[in-house]
Parts: sequence; C-alpha cells; structure tokens
Amino acid sequence: MEFTEKMKEDILAKARAYVGAEKDRVFREEVENAIEMEDWEGLYDRFYTSLAFGTAGMRGVIGGGTNRINTFMVCKVTQGLSGYLRENCADPSCVIAYDSRLFSSEFAHSAARVLAANGVRVYLYDSLRPVPMLSFATRYLKASAGIVITASHNPSKYNGYKVYWSHGGQVTPPHDIGIAKLANAVSPEDIREVTEEDARKSGLLTSVPEDVDKAYYAMVMASLRRVDLIRRSSVKVAYTPLHGSGNIPVRHMLSELGISVSVVAEQELPDGSFPTVKLPNPESAEAMTKVISLAKEIGADIVLGTDPDADRLGIAIPEGPDKKSYKLLTGNQIATLLIDYLMLTYKEQGGKEIPFVAKSLVTTDIVRKIAESNGGECKDVLTGFKYIAEEIDRIDRGDNPGRRFLFGCEESYGFLTVSQVHDKDAVSSSVAAVEMMCYWESQGKTLIQRLDEIYAEHGYSTEVVFSAEYDGAEGKAKMASIMADLRSKGKGAAIAGRTIAAKEDLMGENTGFPKSDVLIFRFESGEKLVVRPSGTEPKIKYYLFLTEGEGGRKALEAAAPSIKAEFQQALL
Repeated sequence: MEFTEKMKEDILAKARAYVGAEKDRVFREEVENAIEMEDWEGLYDRFYTSLAFGTAGMRGVIGGGTNRINTFMVCKVTQGLSGYLRENCADPSCVIAYDSRLFSSEFAHSAARVLAANGVRVYLYDSLRPVPMLSFATRYLKASAGIVITASHNPSKYNGYKVYWSHGGQVTPPHDIGIAKLANAVSPEDIREVTEEDARKSGLLTSVPEDVDKAYYAMVMASLRRVDLIRRSSVKVAYTPLHGSGNIPVRHMLSELGISVSVVAEQELPDGSFPTVKLPNPESAEAMTKVISLAKEIGADIVLGTDPDADRLGIAIPEGPDKKSYKLLTGNQIATLLIDYLMLTYKEQGGKEIPFVAKSLVTTDIVRKIAESNGGECKDVLTGFKYIAEEIDRIDRGDNPGRRFLFGCEESYGFLTVSQVHDKDAVSSSVAAVEMMCYWESQGKTLIQRLDEIYAEHGYSTEVVFSAEYDGAEGKAKMASIMADLRSKGKGAAIAGRTIAAKEDLMGENTGFPKSDVLIFRFESGEKLVVRPSGTEPKIKYYLFLTEGEGGRKALEAAAPSIKAEFQQALL
C-alpha cells in the first residue's frame, strides 16, 4: 500500500495517542519500535480500526495498537461495562475468570482494578478456571455480571474478553448492545483504575471463595444418573487439557468417581503458547494425536480432550476390542450419543416433565428426531451458546412451564448436560460421556455399536464443515461481497451444480430467529447448506448437511468427499 504524508500523519497521531494511554510496557514498546522503524504497513494494521465490543465480546490478536487486544483495550471495554452495570444494577458486582492464554492473568487483573475503581464489587479467581465454572460462579454468587479472559480454541496469538450476565449466560440484547455503546465510546481519559492493594483494602476486590468450586463439583456429581455403575466400572480414560484450564476440574471429577485417568504429560500444564499443537482445539485431529497415542499405550476405553477454556469437548473411542485404533467422533456424533443416552435414562427413571433440548441450527437434525420420538421438545437457536442459555433461563423463570432442561448442543463440540451452568461445559460433559460409555458397556455394547443402532432407527446423515479466512480491512469487504452474492441467489438458481429448492435468509422478517447474517439453502438433490460469517473470527463458515438417499448409508459415505469438493470449488 502506498502511504501519503497525510495518511502517515493520521497513523502517527493514533499511534502516539495509544502509546500515551497504554500502561503495559510490552505493548507500548511494540508500537514505539514500529514508529521508530517507520513500519507504515505494520502501524496501519495496528491502527486502521479499533477492536469493538460486539455481540460476542471482544477478541483479537495480542499486541500493541487499537486493532489488537492489550491492557489498554481491556481497560477501555471494562470502563464501559462498569458504567453499564452502575446504570442498570443496584450494588453491581462481577466475577472474573481467566484461562491459560498469554496475558490472560494480566488482563483479568486489569479489568478487576477498573471495575473496583468504578465502585463495582469484584470476585477474582486466584488461578485459572474454565468457562463453565465462571458461569456457575456468576449465578452462585448472585453477581450482576461475569467476565472470562479467553480466546477459546483459537491459535496462541489471540486472546479475548467475554461478558456474562447475571443468569450465567453470555450477554444478549439489550445488555450486549448497551455495553457495546458505552465501551466503544470510552476515551483514554475516561478510564478509572486503582491499585490492586487499594481495591482489596476497600473490600471492593476479593478472591472467589473456595466454597464456589466445591458447590460446582457437588452440582456435577448430583447431576449423574448412575453413580454406582461408574464406581463399579474399571474404565480407563486418556485425557488431554491441551495446556488449558480443564486439567484440574476434569481430573478432580473423574477421580472422585474412582476413574483411572491418564493425562498427556506434555499437554498437562497451562501454557498459552500451546507448544505441542498448531490449534488447541479438540475438533482438530492433529490436536488429539498425542492423547490417542497415549490411549493406545494404556488401552483406554474412552479418550477425552478439552480446549483451553474447557467449554469444548472432543471424544475418541476404540474401533475394536484390541484398542489399537480409535475413531474421533464429530461434534454431531457426540451430541447424537449424548441426547440418546439422556433421553433413554430420563424415561427409564420416570421423568415427569417434558424434557427440553436446545441446539444450534447448524447441529444435526438427528438430535431433534431422537428428542421428539421420545416425547421431548427440541428448539433450534442461532449459533452461539448464549441463545441456548436464554432458553434455559426461560424455563428457570417459569416462562416455558412443564419443561425440564435436559441437553444443549452445538456441532462445534459444545455440550451442556446440567442446567445450573448457562454455557457449554466440557467438564460436566466429560463425566456424562464416561457415564454413558459405562452404561452401554454394561449392556454389552460399544459406543460405535450404539451409534449404528441410532442411524438404523433414525436414518444416517453426515455433514461437512469448511471455511475461508479473510484478514484485514480488505477481508471484511470481501466477506460482505460474498454474502451479498449468495443472498442474491434464489429458488431455481444453482450452487455447485445443485438447484436451489428453497432459501431462508435470517436477515429477513418473520423467520422465527433474531435477525442474523445467516443463509440456509435447501437443494432439490437433498443437500442443505448453511452459510454464516463467524462472530469471533474473520472467516465465513459453510455447513453442508447430507442425508442418505436410495443408495443408503454406504453410497452416501462414498459420495460425501466428492460432494464436499464440488461445494468447496464453487464457494471458496
């Protein structure tokens, strides 16, 4: 890019203003060095825009600049959040947790100091905790809000800032809109901050009490359906926390049940650089390589993997009795097995209320079939577990009488089997998965065999997910152009050689969903395609659903790779 003198002046003004406001030496020196080197491309990328607090909070690359996540940007957003809490809550309070990512602890403590300076009572964890424990703590302590410093499953260069409301779910309208309006308008001189020592002396900053962890563990234990069966089993678990916050809580719960757990030593301790994986995401086969190797060594009955903030759960299961090879389950397969087990058990144990299930609209419809065929109710919501949290909250408030929340799921490895947490929970879901495996083992079946039985009853379907990334200013414009082009295609048009039978645009009216940049295409040949820009990353995601036809399951399995390739060629 060619930079005029006027452009350089504008960039320098923004950079110098940031340097004057940034209190962290590391981030400040990054920008000072870029100014000294006259790195115009680098400075432009750091300052052409500002990270904004949006519907999913704030997430970005760690570094100096307004288009990065750093101490200044965390304080800026927290100042806006403080104002919103003081305007809308009597005696406002906030719980703060953080994971193992680079600068997570520093960002958490910065947020605590700003909140305290604004008269908001703060409960700060003394060490890292996963997302589900923050959600639980927010409800347990009856706090006005919660914050988690995490970038979930993203690469190590990222970090983020997620805000929760008093019900334990991530903020939704009107709160997210109100917080964003105030946070994005904060200027450097607006930010108030006190020292941690003064905040603690004043009583506005305290550590999260130890009894909160104990209450969470007790809640998970009470949610189990067959504790005695688990305790009698000789199940072996291979587990990896992928350098994240799941290590202590997952192992604690399983050890309480007498389960033998072997952990990947190289991935056991917290490390925000994630040195053993390219992507700390249990969705990634590469990320699960080491734990599957461990499983083969010990003859594990089930393999578990959680991401850095322990809200996503990956599972692998033995493909044969010799336990020499393992099958990685997809998020939809895990959801299918869990809802099947939960519905079966709920009926067997005489549940009286209508079991309620919520799933994202890009999660397999087999979940709906299983729920409804067993007398349950299933509702599709927009992608984002905060929408599932809203449904749980409706039941809690009595707005959906006669229902009992049973299960929530997203195809991206997010599951919830307890109602006291209002976000996806890989800790309690790990224990539920082990319980499920023990049950089917007691029935003389493997999880693979049970999955095949489910497909035989409800029909086989599969799905493929692919995406394309679009970084920087040009990337945003490109994404908008792609969505506009797809939005122009209607019934009778073609994508990848398939004729569109119906299109649903969730930006339209009366869709049954809040307005959202999501397109759903159904094709005459039977495929379904959902397209949406990610809410947290600069990418467009494509979800392609395939259902068996006259040729049956084997024909679909054989054809799926070529169908995926055709859609990728047409869309990417």
